[in-house]
Amino acid sequence: MLEIAFFVEDDAHRQIIGALVSRIAEEFELEVRSEWRNATGGYAQVVGEFRKYLGDIERQGGFPDLILVATDANCKGLNERAKEVAGQAARRDFPAHIVYAIPDPHIERWLLLDGAAFKAVFGQGCSPPDQKCERNRYKRRLVEAIRATGASPILGGIEYAEDIVRKMDMDRAARADKSLGRFVESLRIVFGKWTRREADPAPVPPGAGNEFKPGA
Repeated sequence: MLEIAFFVEDDAHRQIIGALVSRIAEEFELEVRSEWRNATGGYAQVVGEFRKYLGDIERQGGFPDLILVATDANCKGLNERAKEVAGQAARRDFPAHIVYAIPDPHIERWLLLDGAAFKAVFGQGCSPPDQKCERNRYKRRLVEAIRATGASPILGGIEYAEDIVRKMDMDRAARADKSLGRFVESLRIVFGKWTRREADPAPVPPGAGNEFKPGA
């Protein structure tokens, strides 16, 4: 079983990132155990808790198999935000992989990428999302798209995250959004290594502290 320590901004990240990790783990027939180290407080809280956690496990041990950090790019842009977050683990040599999920600009946009998946859940598709840096834009767009189908998004639509992600054509959605594509690719690389490890007990090389390659 693969042990994953998560650091995410809020419940929307927890629901969506959790659903994506489960979906991709199924591709590799892997079982995962999720430990939500941080799921509230926004960007500053994520970075602070992530930094503290790295220091703690460096001193005390107890490394998970994978550390996953998720935070919105907001108006920083994908590469700039990724460099900020990945910089917390710079010059550290951990026997654990680190994967970064940096939705650009906000994570709710990822649920609007695959109109066919949206239709499979709600009986009606949604328009492809634009890409603008505006606070709460995609929270509103998600709510509006769900209400247009006649459904009631009581929790802002996040309650449907697992259903939408399960119906997604993951490759198509990843091609439609660079930030999702990077995350899916990074996670598949790590899960692929773990699958090979289960087939061959030889040690897996550590993740060198960063599965995200800025500028890729």
